[in-house]
Amino acid sequence: MANDRAGRQRTLGAPFTLSGIGVHSGCRTQATVTPAEIGHGIRFLRSDLEGSPAFAASLDNVLDTRRGTTLAPEGDDGPKVGTVEHLLAALYAARIDNALVSVRGPELPIRDGSFLDFADAVSRAGLREQAARAAAPELTEVLAWSGPGGQRYTALPAPDLELAVSIEFDHPLVGRQSGYYRTDREAFRRELAPARTFGFRRDADRLRRDGLVLGASKENSVILGEAGDAEPKLRFHDEMVRHKAGDLMGDLALLGLRLRAKILAHRPGHAGNVAFARELSRALARDSMGPKLDIVEIMKHLPHRYPMLLVDRVTEFEPGKRIVGVKNVSINESFFQGHYPGHPVMPGVLIVEAMAQVGGLLLMDQVEHPEDKVVYFMSLDKVRWRRPVVPGDVLVFELELISFRGRNCRMKGTGFVEGRPVAQAELKARIVDR
Repeated sequence: MANDRAGRQRTLGAPFTLSGIGVHSGCRTQATVTPAEIGHGIRFLRSDLEGSPAFAASLDNVLDTRRGTTLAPEGDDGPKVGTVEHLLAALYAARIDNALVSVRGPELPIRDGSFLDFADAVSRAGLREQAARAAAPELTEVLAWSGPGGQRYTALPAPDLELAVSIEFDHPLVGRQSGYYRTDREAFRRELAPARTFGFRRDADRLRRDGLVLGASKENSVILGEAGDAEPKLRFHDEMVRHKAGDLMGDLALLGLRLRAKILAHRPGHAGNVAFARELSRALARDSMGPKLDIVEIMKHLPHRYPMLLVDRVTEFEPGKRIVGVKNVSINESFFQGHYPGHPVMPGVLIVEAMAQVGGLLLMDQVEHPEDKVVYFMSLDKVRWRRPVVPGDVLVFELELISFRGRNCRMKGTGFVEGRPVAQAELKARIVDR
């Protein structure tokens, strides 16, 4: 199941609020970050819009990567939140898995242009561990990706997220800069968090015509002049590459998991970061394919035995999200002796029981010491049987975790035979001590 090195999920110990100017919109904006339950993930909510629309901080919701990362699940016509990368980097450094970010305005406040105010606010709020394991899949292959603008990214297997970043700009204060950075909270606070966003004075008019940097000033950005000057003064001689590393960290947080990889990035930018993160997401999905649990492992996690053990293997597994399990239906099943003799059909209640057993395996990964726990199903809703299941069929169950609060959860499941749905249900369950 999930690797023990993942650790437990975390949320904030208390809420915090930061306000200020949006660097691109020039609008006054405010962000309030509050704790959230297990499995919630990082989500944004536009509290200033009708209906307070909310959406996940995910790669699927990225709309724009010009001079920052903007999320908008419905495209240009829907709710948006821009410049999310600084907060996401600070949350990732603290290994915060679950939080709700309520935003009043079209983007997050830029503060002084660095990650520091966000990191300090997270530190003051404190951390709270939760009774479920965090998603931290292990990268098992070397992945390389190159972009059209000369960007190059490589991911190598590693026990935690590490960043080796290099940049090149034709400016006396930049030139070629490179650095290696760890991403734990202390290292992030020391090495990356103080580094501010930067730009070139020569680009300012063009960017403003494009509707960008309308709120930029020397109070929230390092402005690099043609004469080799910087206003205000640099905090590090290589402040620019440090900020790029922090931006990369924030964009990788959109994967929604704790990444275990060493990332080599040359000339990274938001567009390249997001494109590479999508490649990483696909690679991690490939790693999750194939047999995850055979019958021997299944029997370690489920208390059922013949004739009530109805799962043969688990073929896909995304911790805290999704599981796929298989039941091979044979004429030798005990229930066929008395259920429609001469016309064997698998009882519908046993189809749902098999679905529930697969769901139980997904839940066992969410608790400490699963060998001491058992899953009791409390209710079934929206149960539908679409077609009969007969000997020789291979039943494939796909279950998705909808919510997990305390020890109670909701799941949605579908059973397939040859790709066609045969049963569907929503299940509520509770994890209890044996």
